[in-house]
Amino acid sequence: MRYKATLSSVACFLITLLTSTLASANAVIAVPTQPQQAIITPSAPSIDAKSYILIDANSGKILAEKNADTHLAPASLTKLMSLYVISGALKNGTIHVDDKVRISTKAWQTGGSRMFVKAGDEVPVKDLMQGIIVASGNDATVAMAEYVAGTEEAFTSVMNTQAKNLGMNNSHFLDSTGLPNPNHYSTARDLATLSQAITQTYPEDYKLFSEKSFTYNNIHQSNRNRLLWHYQYADGLKTGHTDDAGYCMVASAMKDGTRLISVIMGAPSDQARTEDSIRLLTYGYRFFETHKLYNANTELTRARIWKGTSKETAFGVSNDFYATVPAGQFKNIQANIQLNQPLKAPITKGQTYGTLNIVLNGQVLASQPLIALANNTKGGALRSMADSLSYSYTKFFSHSTEKANNG
Repeated sequence: MRYKATLSSVACFLITLLTSTLASANAVIAVPTQPQQAIITPSAPSIDAKSYILIDANSGKILAEKNADTHLAPASLTKLMSLYVISGALKNGTIHVDDKVRISTKAWQTGGSRMFVKAGDEVPVKDLMQGIIVASGNDATVAMAEYVAGTEEAFTSVMNTQAKNLGMNNSHFLDSTGLPNPNHYSTARDLATLSQAITQTYPEDYKLFSEKSFTYNNIHQSNRNRLLWHYQYADGLKTGHTDDAGYCMVASAMKDGTRLISVIMGAPSDQARTEDSIRLLTYGYRFFETHKLYNANTELTRARIWKGTSKETAFGVSNDFYATVPAGQFKNIQANIQLNQPLKAPITKGQTYGTLNIVLNGQVLASQPLIALANNTKGGALRSMADSLSYSYTKFFSHSTEKANNG
């Protein structure tokens, strides 16, 4: 049997914790102080594309989707994975932004959109990254792939490994640029997952996505992401286009602390992908709100630990806990804490021993595992004997139906 907090104690717990932590947590939308009328949430706007998805970057909540798991050609959206790998190499010190990269003949000859580097040139990593993001340069992407991994083939292997690590199970990359190939594919959901990881893991590199133009070798190129001009909250990420893929876009925007990510694949035109991205983002901001409820590694509850060195152990969540709710519904959410019972030592810090659910109108909106915030080793023989007697006494005289864990 699982332990469930009573309704009144859960309500008090939620209200106390929210009022004490939300201010310091930079909540996206302030906790309502007066009753608000719930806003009716309409259906998502009609989008003329093969596939799309809209998510909240902090909570991961899906706000709208269509064919989000369909394998489609990603075109230059592939470069988001290339950039993710490059940012990882920068972060771990394998490469540095001021390193000079010698441009190979293969990189120089790569067709499609280009930064216009020349074979034999030595170009700083930071310039090549700008060329990948702003100019969508295939030549710059291949040059960086070779610099990071030796060959583009080896780099592509790293891309696929990283995709698996992120849970992008419906993606497969054959090159670093996204040139057409039937075995090179991704999905709207996977690309949203990747973009979420980029914004959260590499915020410094993410700033490059908001650059509207880039000049290299006296050649000036504008960012193909039209939202940077036409949607005031947009600050990334990437566009893509081939005859096979159609017009694609991954857009990200930040408004009042809330980051939304939209992915459109297979739109009929540049204008359509731009306008439909704005429609999706506007829909998300108008009809949903996201709140930070709990900080990571902060005590949310304590529980009795049988036969442990300490009688109690604190439990919390391993990641900051955000919940996305329909606009006007925040006042109606409830917290539901469930801990495995009985809890016997040893308890290991970081391991899962229950679940914290956020519930709205009887439906679970969001959940995270409850982890132990400290170790609790087995106590001595006297502690074990005393707790065995105490536990047996408690079970005998209580009305609980829980069964002892004799393991």
